[in-house]
Amino acid sequence: MVSMNLHKPNLLPRGLLFGALTVLGAAIDLWSKEQTFRLKGLPGEQEPTWWIENLRGGYAGIETAINQGALFGLGQGYGWLFALVSIVAITGMILWLFVGKACESLWLTITMGLIAGGILGNLYDRLNMHGLPGPFAGGVRDWVLLRYRSGTDEYTWPNFNIADALLVAGAILLGIYSFLYPTHDGNERKVATDKSVATDANSI
Repeated sequence: MVSMNLHKPNLLPRGLLFGALTVLGAAIDLWSKEQTFRLKGLPGEQEPTWWIENLRGGYAGIETAINQGALFGLGQGYGWLFALVSIVAITGMILWLFVGKACESLWLTITMGLIAGGILGNLYDRLNMHGLPGPFAGGVRDWVLLRYRSGTDEYTWPNFNIADALLVAGAILLGIYSFLYPTHDGNERKVATDKSVATDANSI
């Protein structure tokens, strides 16, 4: 009886890709935080610096802020819990990718690399490795400011950072993957089984 094995990618290149995206994403996030806080100081020390300002009232700029919660300021005061969840999440991702073999998907490898980079960038801050004093200790450094004015109304998006952007981008990619390939793994196993059965039948 003859069996057929589908080609699977080497895990080492996927591991290197995941690691590179994780390290690069976290490095860019931490560098941008460090430079911005060095330039603008702690929250409240300087007025926002606007990059884009037009006649219709749209703004984009930088303003230092400290977030003691999660994405978009949710869960204020539970930074320790989010730090713990971050560690568990990264561990789970690594196991899923390289033990569960999800890294056989290039899309998932890239997606998880972006998410891991975002998690590490904010985890660095939650563990107070930035060394900010007093009430800012253990807070995540945010600096991107988006604001829109329409007449007398003003809308300000919660300040965020590169790590947050990586997390959102990863979540969007994961959602697209789930929509495009809802039964990808199951179909792959079925194709492999069908091909093996067909080959065995022909060899009798």
